[in-house]
Amino acid sequence: MNFPQIRLQSSPASIAIQTMPGKMEIEQPQAELDIQQPKAILNIETTPGRLTIDQTEAWADMNIKSVFRMAEENAQEDQQAALEATASISQDGDELMMIENGGGAIASQAKRNGESPIYEFNIGWIPRHGSVKINYEPGDVRIDAKPQQVINNSKSQKPIINYTPSQVDISLKQHQSLDIDFTNLKFVGINYEQEI
Repeated sequence: MNFPQIRLQSSPASIAIQTMPGKMEIEQPQAELDIQQPKAILNIETTPGRLTIDQTEAWADMNIKSVFRMAEENAQEDQQAALEATASISQDGDELMMIENGGGAIASQAKRNGESPIYEFNIGWIPRHGSVKINYEPGDVRIDAKPQQVINNSKSQKPIINYTPSQVDISLKQHQSLDIDFTNLKFVGINYEQEI
C-alpha cells in the first residue's frame, strides 16, 4: 500500500566572513635639544695675610744695635755711672766728716775702693727667649657667586601615528533552500485526495 508522502529537503543559509586585521604605526621623532648653561658670575676678593718679624731685641742682645740706640744707651749708662760715683763720693765724704767718731773710715774706704768688684754670672741665652717678636694677621677671602639660569629652548616632537582600522566583510555564501516533494497524492479540485 502506498501512503501519500510529503518530502521536505532544506539546506541552511551560510555566510562568509573575511577579516583584515588593523594596523597601527607609531613614529616618534627625536626632540630638538637646545640647552645652554651660562657661566656663573664669580667674584673673589682676597686680603693677603701679613706676617711681621721684629728681631731688633735679638740683635741688641748680640750687641748689634743702631748708632742712635747705642748713643742713647751709652748716655743712660754714663748718667747712671755719674750718679753712682757722686753718691759714692758723697758717702765717703760723710764718713770722713765723722772720723772723730771712730770706726776706721779711712781703712774701710781704702779696702772698698781698692778691691775689684765681684760680678755674678749665671747661665744666659744670647739672644734671650722672647726677643724675637712675631705678629701675624690672617688674610681674608670673600667669594661672591651668582649662578645663572639655564636657557632651555628644547622642542618636543609629537608622535606620528598611522592607524589602519580592522575590516570585517560579511557576505552571504549560500542562500537557504527548501525543496518539497509529494508522492502518492492525487490532486482533485483544490484538495489532495489519497489514492487507495
